[in-house]
Amino acid sequence: MAPPARNPERMSELKLKKLQETNARLRQQLEMPRIPVSDASASLVQYVQSTRDTLLPSIWGPLDKREDPYAPVGGGCTCTVM
Repeated sequence: MAPPARNPERMSELKLKKLQETNARLRQQLEMPRIPVSDASASLVQYVQSTRDTLLPSIWGPLDKREDPYAPVGGGCTCTVM
């Protein structure tokens, strides 16, 4: 069985539709707010320097047990029912 004949008008319409969709997508990307890399880097450095990281005690110093979110929780009762 031979493949169906392709309609040149239909092919042109499909190409046009694809180009219009691509154009719309590119316009959306163009409208997105952008900031320079230097501003983003400065913001990241400022955040890292001002935010205490509990997993880096060598930089921030030892953490008090009450402030440590990763410290084991002390349970109240240690009884075991058998």
